[in-house]
Amino acid sequence: MRVLLTGAYGQLGRSLLDRFPADWVLLACGSAELDITNRAAVERIVRRFRPQVIMNAAAYTAVDKAETDRIRAMKINAIGPENLARAAREVGAQLIHISTDYVFDGSKPTPYIESDAPCPVNFYGLSKWEGEKRVQAMLPRAIIIRTSWVFSEYGNNFVKTMLRLAQTQQTLRVVNDQRGCPTYAGDLAQAMIALARDVHAAGIYHYCGDKAVSWYEFAQTIFSLFSGYYPALRSVEVLPVTTASYKQQASRPLNSVMVSERTAHLYSCWDKALENVMSA
Repeated sequence: MRVLLTGAYGQLGRSLLDRFPADWVLLACGSAELDITNRAAVERIVRRFRPQVIMNAAAYTAVDKAETDRIRAMKINAIGPENLARAAREVGAQLIHISTDYVFDGSKPTPYIESDAPCPVNFYGLSKWEGEKRVQAMLPRAIIIRTSWVFSEYGNNFVKTMLRLAQTQQTLRVVNDQRGCPTYAGDLAQAMIALARDVHAAGIYHYCGDKAVSWYEFAQTIFSLFSGYYPALRSVEVLPVTTASYKQQASRPLNSVMVSERTAHLYSCWDKALENVMSA
């Protein structure tokens, strides 16, 4: 299989690079090699390489910064995916595009499923939802995977932030009224590979961790596991706080829990996957 990977050097892209099947022909592009917001550049590289599948791991993920950096967020999260979908359509390729739990407003009392209507409460979520719509309009059979709270041994993520802060602070305050499903990027990468192999796969899928927690509970799990290897972490106190008392520029959905109507056989056992981050 010939695969074009965009966003190859982010945490998901690097997790994909670790797991790509040896018999696939891969063209991996970071932003320096391919700016997905440049339509001409996208079309040129797709025509030349002629992939069977395009995996889009490129994204603008700075949730708070997106509130003021709106043009760039929309370019990367909406226009870029549209460019990829257009180019994929031209050469008959499939597109696997990553979206987010933040397309939902968090007001639903039960987990979100694929058929629930998006209603984002921040500009990041709005830009990702716009990306979904543009991809589907351009390539109706594209695969869109909504995921949440992604972490790995690579890049910047909540796990690494907690461990970094613990090096200089004895008390950490972590939000306890936002709930979601942490997702290991390595597991998400495996799910993308599985869907790429499925000729019948199309449409929106939810893929995330198998257990819902708050950010505070996630932090507790991180320190509980890592303190066995780094005793200094045992002295760090983690305190629960409310979203209202934790000032952030962008609003967050209180309920980000998702389940899938379509991929019950694909899920991330995130607490076990934390050991991969610890050993990296």
